[in-house]
Amino acid sequence: MMPQHNSNSLISQIHTLLEKEHKALVSGDLDALVKLLDQKQALVTALNASPLPDVSTLRGLQTKAIRNQAMLESATRGIKSVSTRLATLQKVRKSLESYDASGKKKTILGSQKNTLEKRA
Repeated sequence: MMPQHNSNSLISQIHTLLEKEHKALVSGDLDALVKLLDQKQALVTALNASPLPDVSTLRGLQTKAIRNQAMLESATRGIKSVSTRLATLQKVRKSLESYDASGKKKTILGSQKNTLEKRA
């Protein structure tokens, strides 16, 4: 059995980690999020193996975890949206779908320049 002070230390470490995760989410630091994942999993595993702290202590962790989860889901949606938009733009660069005078769909192939554009 884990002594109470170790359980409190564990709770404190999780609070700190959740704050680091929040800062990484706010700043868009995906590398930091990946680095925190193993540590987060280890702390949660240790928490599950320790005596249960009081409910009010766990509510604080739950509040931060829910906040971070919502931010992570929003970030994921944003990344997917950007990815979809970039794919659409790439498709438009290769070809453009339009309609001719009779209303039939027509594909217009784009130029395939593989050069870097320099701007002044």
